[in-house]
Amino acid sequence: MNPKNYDPQMHTAEHILNGVMSKKFDKGRSFSNHIEKKKSKCDYHFDRDLIPEEIEEITLEVNEVIKSHHHVTEEFIPREEAELKYNLEKIPDETEDTIRIIKVGNFDACPCSGPHVKNTSEIGEFIFGSSSFESGILRLRWKIKRPE
Repeated sequence: MNPKNYDPQMHTAEHILNGVMSKKFDKGRSFSNHIEKKKSKCDYHFDRDLIPEEIEEITLEVNEVIKSHHHVTEEFIPREEAELKYNLEKIPDETEDTIRIIKVGNFDACPCSGPHVKNTSEIGEFIFGSSSFESGILRLRWKIKRPE
């Protein structure tokens, strides 16, 4: 995987958001994202926009994970094992035979090449921005209020 130049706090928040979305709606992780230091967005294959109550629940759940002070760790596993456990669609075919897995405590794990915080307590507060739905794509926008 080519290392991404993402902001570690925002990128780790994206992992948590993807974990919440995947568990809550069972539609998988984002298929596309744009992670920036000030604000970010994720696109999901979906069948509708979110209702206000769902947005509140997602925000609450993401912030609960952040406040749980999970350690963020990496593990390297053989590609054959990774293929059985994870979606490797975003992993280039020419990637090494060893895949890097990022774990957010026991909450989430996925293949990734980007930078992350060492503990979720370093992220700050997840603030939901907006959502939109068009042609089967749900876009979520958010930012974080960094710890002082």
